[in-house]
Amino acid sequence: MAVKSLNFCTIKTQYMPFQKWNYFTMAMLLLCTFSLEAQTSKYSNEFMSIGVGARAQAMGNSVAASLDDITAGYWNPAALANVKSPFQINAQHAEWFAGIANYDYIAVGLPVGQNRKGFASVSMIRLGIDQIPYTLNLINPDGSVNYDNITEFSAADYGFLASYGQRFKDTKWMIGGSAKVIHRSIGQFAKAWGFGVDVGLYRSSENFRMAFVGKDLTTTFNAWSFTLTEEEKLVFASTGNEVPVSSVEKTLPRIVAAFAYDVRTGKRTVLTMEADFDITTDGKRTVLISADPISIDPHIGFEFKYKKFLALRAGFNNMQILKDPDNVTYKDFAIQPNVGIGLILGQIGIDYALTNVGSFGSSLYSNVFSVRLDLKEKSVKSPVLEN
Repeated sequence: MAVKSLNFCTIKTQYMPFQKWNYFTMAMLLLCTFSLEAQTSKYSNEFMSIGVGARAQAMGNSVAASLDDITAGYWNPAALANVKSPFQINAQHAEWFAGIANYDYIAVGLPVGQNRKGFASVSMIRLGIDQIPYTLNLINPDGSVNYDNITEFSAADYGFLASYGQRFKDTKWMIGGSAKVIHRSIGQFAKAWGFGVDVGLYRSSENFRMAFVGKDLTTTFNAWSFTLTEEEKLVFASTGNEVPVSSVEKTLPRIVAAFAYDVRTGKRTVLTMEADFDITTDGKRTVLISADPISIDPHIGFEFKYKKFLALRAGFNNMQILKDPDNVTYKDFAIQPNVGIGLILGQIGIDYALTNVGSFGSSLYSNVFSVRLDLKEKSVKSPVLEN
């Protein structure tokens, strides 16, 4: 995960006993960050931009035009029409920062509609930090320490998607959409609900595929509400921070244009190359092509397949031109590499990715695993690769 923007609340300590400030800092920083996020829309709901599936992570999130499983419900719902399994389950787990943060995904899907020409899926994404100590009441009024007063809370983001994709009759075009519900929470302090819609278009031929996806086309609105005790409000007031109030956070539309090409490198091998372009219209972003109002974030991926058994993957994303602090002199070019492997063992597919989730120059690489289960998979020849 590339951290694109961070907001910080400055907490002062002169009006509060150090011990109590120290124990309560984590909770208040989280709440301050979410409160400030609610005032801007450029990087809203960034957890929904991380991506799902180890295959996608290994390919630099360049998969919108080369999908044939139910992760398409997230990346491009139109590509759900490529899924041939009568029933499919996909799950992913990743741990970041020595297990402090957990990122999980699960989806199920099956054919629906007349002659089972459409495919529907439901998905859930969770990014959370659990077991955060709540220690505001650790110090008794008489100054003694009571560890029995320590409780725990979680800061978590959830995304729920209901997706559907179908092929146009007698054409190579497919269309699909996803309705999504966003829920974000910081313990009992703050909660938000949001709603949005994604729409995808997909076209496939023998070797070339292209896709266009509109993310958050309706603009996704998150309505925040805060529940604080009088003592918690006093902490905000005594540390020079504003008490957060109910607010609305917007996630503006984003367009993804994707193009994939297959090259047969042998009788049983094929190389898939894909380039995706994320196009935003909310002003300059920290991406390769940064302008006002349009910014473009390109990323590319490669997948080498042997039969329907083994896949070797690599990808490059988070491309940036780094500048000096004066933001004038060009300094360096940065790019994030990712690698991975995939195995298919009967009805089970196992994917692995080694991907960077931190800033440039760091060693915060994480292991991402995902598993796919196809129940009673149909035997269908691939238009590109056969056993």
